[in-house]
Amino acid sequence: MSLKKKSVKNTVVGLDIGTSKIICIIGELDDGGNLNIIGFGKHPSTGLKRGVVVNIDATVASIQRAVEQAEEMAGLQVRDVYVGIAGSHIRSFNSNGIVAISAGEVIHADVDRVVDAARAVAIPADQKILHILPQEFIIDQQDGIREPIGMAGVRLEVKVHIVTGAVSSAQNIDRCVRQCGLSPADIILEQLASSYSVLSDDEKELGVCLIDIGAGTTDIAVFTQGAIRHTAVIPLGGDQVTSDLAIAFRMPPRAAESFKVKHAGCMVKLASDSENIQLSGAADRSAKFVSEKSVAQIVQARYEELFRLVLSELRRSGFDAVIPSGIVVTGGASRVNHLIDLAETVFEMPVRVGTPENLLGIDGVVDNPSCSTAVGLLHYGLKQAHDGDERTNKKSGGSFFTQVKNWFKGNM
Repeated sequence: MSLKKKSVKNTVVGLDIGTSKIICIIGELDDGGNLNIIGFGKHPSTGLKRGVVVNIDATVASIQRAVEQAEEMAGLQVRDVYVGIAGSHIRSFNSNGIVAISAGEVIHADVDRVVDAARAVAIPADQKILHILPQEFIIDQQDGIREPIGMAGVRLEVKVHIVTGAVSSAQNIDRCVRQCGLSPADIILEQLASSYSVLSDDEKELGVCLIDIGAGTTDIAVFTQGAIRHTAVIPLGGDQVTSDLAIAFRMPPRAAESFKVKHAGCMVKLASDSENIQLSGAADRSAKFVSEKSVAQIVQARYEELFRLVLSELRRSGFDAVIPSGIVVTGGASRVNHLIDLAETVFEMPVRVGTPENLLGIDGVVDNPSCSTAVGLLHYGLKQAHDGDERTNKKSGGSFFTQVKNWFKGNM
């Protein structure tokens, strides 16, 4: 089946390579500067474990299926994609740099030099820098500056958040994507991508913690004063809950996953002891029923463990007291009944489930937390296009980059 001829100049593609699924989403900017979802593909992932590629051939096959579905729906072929990365190999830390302002006024070259000064830190040989994320600039002891270009001064400082990942993990993801005939435009930390689709500017400004619960890992990102301050990875995710249910009720993993999504709740006190749920796919193939409360006991124990690990990480890093906006939970494993009730009990602060926002197009993507990372990759790609255009030659007219600017003005 040949794909229809269609312009790809106005499109951006996000590819979420997850432990349990591969999601490919194609977005397009219309003439009004609105972002529309025009292509969606999803396929089970069998080549990853806890966010890390363990089987290249299986991962390539899954990526190809997901991309083909998205391309067929959109009626075009894609090449450049923004790819997410996660896993317990991710490390992060804060750094700073100081340089003299060369001409009495900050120019782009000064910003480049001060960021280079901030990145001049020793990292292990098996790690590579994925992101250098500016938190704030300081000019002659005046802090809190977010855009220093054009400002007068003598000394320029910057505070940044640096994210690193295992060289081998990034290379394997890159290799899988290229074997599918695609070109990675960038590899992005998954919780950073998710933040673009589920967090508001007000939340980032006031202080918020994003918890992205995937199948293999749970990714954390803390924002205050509009900038990312801390990231971390907990090597525990929804697969552990599925495994617990499979073992307890003697079900195959796939049946246990389906059972979890349809019936699992994570608050024992809100579950009924008299309400019974039929098990499907049990090992002995006979019809069996379990109480709603017995399911909740298993699920609550694992999610409570997860949330307490996140709380310990927040306390260890010192950010538990600077997130008055509370907690935003997203990711495929956040789709469990009474999750908010349990999370608010553990964290003792407001909690909401984050879903992708500011989108038009296919139903089931806009309101689905399992697509937060893939949609966030679209937003990240748009931001990169916007920043690149601002920096280079500021094209005029009806170009893609101009549409990106209009989109940002209406949505940021």
